[in-house]
Amino acid sequence: MDKITIQSDNGEIRLRKSKALVGLKMAESRDLMEPDYINKEIHQSLGGFKVVELDTSDKSINEKLDEVRNQDEVEVGTHVYYPENSDRPLIATGEIFITFHDGTSEEEQQIALDEFSLDLIERRSETYMVARVTPKSPNPIKTAAYLQASCLVKQAEPDIDTVLDQYFMPTDNLMGQCWHLQNNGFVPDANVQLKRGIDAKVVAAWRRLGSLGASNVTIAVVDNGFDLSHPDMKDKVTKPFDFWNNSPQIMQGDSRYTHGTPCAGVALAASNGSGMVGAAPNARFMPVSGTSFSNRATEDIFNYCINQGADIISCSWGSTDPAYQLNSIKQQAIANAARRGRNGRGCVVLYAVGNDFLNYVNYYAQHPDVIGVAACTSQGVHADYSNQGMEVTICAPSNGDWPIIAPRAWWDQGITGNAGEMRYWIDGVARGSQYKHFGGTSSATPLVAGIVALMLSANPDLSAREVKQILIQTADKIGNPADYINGHSRKYGYGMVNAERAVAEAQRRRGMGGTTPVPGPIPTPQPQPQPRPTPSPNPGPAPTPSPNTGGTSSTIFEVNANPIPRTGWGVQIGVFSNQDSVLALVAKLKQQFGQPVYVAILNSGGKQVFRVVVGAYASITEATAMQKRLASAGYQGFVKNLADV
Repeated sequence: MDKITIQSDNGEIRLRKSKALVGLKMAESRDLMEPDYINKEIHQSLGGFKVVELDTSDKSINEKLDEVRNQDEVEVGTHVYYPENSDRPLIATGEIFITFHDGTSEEEQQIALDEFSLDLIERRSETYMVARVTPKSPNPIKTAAYLQASCLVKQAEPDIDTVLDQYFMPTDNLMGQCWHLQNNGFVPDANVQLKRGIDAKVVAAWRRLGSLGASNVTIAVVDNGFDLSHPDMKDKVTKPFDFWNNSPQIMQGDSRYTHGTPCAGVALAASNGSGMVGAAPNARFMPVSGTSFSNRATEDIFNYCINQGADIISCSWGSTDPAYQLNSIKQQAIANAARRGRNGRGCVVLYAVGNDFLNYVNYYAQHPDVIGVAACTSQGVHADYSNQGMEVTICAPSNGDWPIIAPRAWWDQGITGNAGEMRYWIDGVARGSQYKHFGGTSSATPLVAGIVALMLSANPDLSAREVKQILIQTADKIGNPADYINGHSRKYGYGMVNAERAVAEAQRRRGMGGTTPVPGPIPTPQPQPQPRPTPSPNPGPAPTPSPNTGGTSSTIFEVNANPIPRTGWGVQIGVFSNQDSVLALVAKLKQQFGQPVYVAILNSGGKQVFRVVVGAYASITEATAMQKRLASAGYQGFVKNLADV
């Protein structure tokens, strides 16, 4: 098996076996000479193994490793793998983290362990354990793949080790200017005093993640004036679209529109060795150009983000003019994205609250599904331009005393009246022709969008609502405590965003199987928008109504609730928590195999779970024959005494 797929919390990892490298655990020896079968040592210790290159000129790696395993000085030998599209080797330590389905008994779990000769090392909960391979077990990566196919196992993740970068912190030359990511109390080339520690804790979040975030998280920035040739943007663009010209060719070069470039940069500017860095440097960039108040355009923009795979939608624009409040059509377009995007987990939608010195916020930011972002300064106080209101969710560092730095479009003319590059910098000190000082809630919003990308890197299963709850739960209270009533401030929302704590909470919730959102009030000044009668022309996938059901789809099952004697043998093929899926499976099995199918209902952790068993046979031999039939049709199962179901 030279190629194999394993599961992790971050999805599937496709591996290929190295053709020359192996991992060896050597017996202690006074002989310091390398054995002649080792060409060279690659890594001294990886997962407890020495990674070496073998001479495979006359044998395959499988044959050579078998030969080396027979050497007296070799205690354990194992294969080395590479992830798909990577040249970084990894090795399995021998431990496997196994999560069984709710409702599986210890006896059933032991069946799975015994099948692959695994030792139980640590039980962490009723359904979560750590096991270790033994000399009789297959390779731990293969074992994990086999376990993953078991009907009892929800996830089996082999513990793997790989070569880490010694340093992952960005080396971009303007990183010191990015005080909003980490505030050390000063700006390297400016005579200005900041308040140390007033920042979004993004650098600390990178350290906690051990990376600059995942490359499979997509931030859609809806704005105008994107410079897609900018070195911080050009290699990150995915699925661009311009709604003003109805084309994937984004309009560039119009001096009236430059706003989108710095907004996008604050969220996701690449770490490429020069310039500044965004909060999520590895995130993908979906530029969506052509803002509009139109009902049709609003629907089209948000539907585009849903259908093209945006995880996060950042909007640094809106309206505070009372004549242009959101109608139900626009509210529903935003709600669709926040509830139906990301395959039902919801796109995380963020809006700036506005820079109008007002006591109410941008009408878009008032939507209950939106994260409304306000601005605070580098001194940890409210930026006076930032609009206030009960709908403010959170605030983020921006200008007010000292601005942040962001990319600029090549056609940006800057502040008129100053010569050369100086017109881009409030202190007249030039810091490169491709950047400028920036701020406002326009900057605070994409900063939080980038932090959300780090949260989804840590836990891609978070719903949009959970993301909002985590941001609220982990925010830092700044300013005057008297500004807060029941934990919320009209100026700061629930406080200043803390990326490190938000990422830590996202990691904590990973693998918890849909935790209940943290309780806490979320201001909802407007009633929930009602769906309008006429759907938008491109709303994405939706259920197809069945005839004569009033717009809902349904399937009707015949149910016979007759208890059976607990005698004989059957084939258990799973433990399920969803009653509808159980009914559908039972119907399918009965039709496909013509055998009776039984369901045992148990309570586990306060909720019902269902065991599905096919057949009731007088002997193990008959049940085993049924197990083989099921296996040939793709159903994984095991023979079970009905007395133990």
